[in-house]
Amino acid sequence: MDLRIFTEPQQGADYDTLLRVAKATEELGFDAFFRSDHYLVMGDGDGLPGPTDAWITLAGLARETSRIRLGTLMTAGTFRLPGPLAIQVAQVDAMSGGRVEFGLGSGWYEAEHTAYGIPFPGEKFARLEEQLEIVTGLWGTPEGETFGFEGEHYRLADSPALPKPAQSKVPVLVGGLGPKRTPRLAARFADEFNVPFASLADSERQFGRVRDALAEQGRKAEDMVFSNALVACVGRDEAELARRARAIGREVSELRENGLAGTPAEVVDRIGRFGDIGASRIYLQILDLHDLDHLELIADQVQSALG
Repeated sequence: MDLRIFTEPQQGADYDTLLRVAKATEELGFDAFFRSDHYLVMGDGDGLPGPTDAWITLAGLARETSRIRLGTLMTAGTFRLPGPLAIQVAQVDAMSGGRVEFGLGSGWYEAEHTAYGIPFPGEKFARLEEQLEIVTGLWGTPEGETFGFEGEHYRLADSPALPKPAQSKVPVLVGGLGPKRTPRLAARFADEFNVPFASLADSERQFGRVRDALAEQGRKAEDMVFSNALVACVGRDEAELARRARAIGREVSELRENGLAGTPAEVVDRIGRFGDIGASRIYLQILDLHDLDHLELIADQVQSALG
């Protein structure tokens, strides 16, 4: 089971804080550092010192880390045009020596669009499909050839489709709980399918839909990485667990039900149950980015037990 660190910087984290977490992620042996793509704090809190841009952050981390994979859960499709986005991601991939993974979603949080003057279209899913086709099409166009696209929302003509990523194939992530269109989109474009913050039963049901969609596309289920994103809150004992839950404004009982919470042994057992339904990768949502001892505990007593 791969364990990855997943952060939510819009809740309040500057670049230096993210750099410390990314370096700890690398030093402690985790597989990857991922971040959300949001411009506005959610829920309680003031979000100080303010938002950081996902791909600018990852560009900096690409130059200051050497091993961990880097990516987004998920880049908001409403924030960027697909052509410039393909350039940005390819450049960060080159800056990292080929360590980028590309998660793309439709965008959903209308308030952050209003706050920063970003258009919020009514139909986002059709745009997402075109965005995925354009970005992967640009990367897949052989050097010396051009790329064109005629869609309802985007049109490209005679694009040189440059630059290319350092990797011959940047892994593409698609995720969500939509019962029909989301699995079909994943089967068409994705190398990894992620279910965010869902129960075992809902995750198993959605993984099954994606497997069915893969079969319809003539792809094998083994071609897809199945993953979950879950909030992590681990304590050596109940007192430490309660302290960490209070620090992120959550209740221990709720975290135990909906996330990965408890003693290291409890969390190892729960991760194993996600493995039983087909997940081979877990994104640990870390909400207190100043508690690096939390990461050390997870590395020492959870990750090591998973092998």
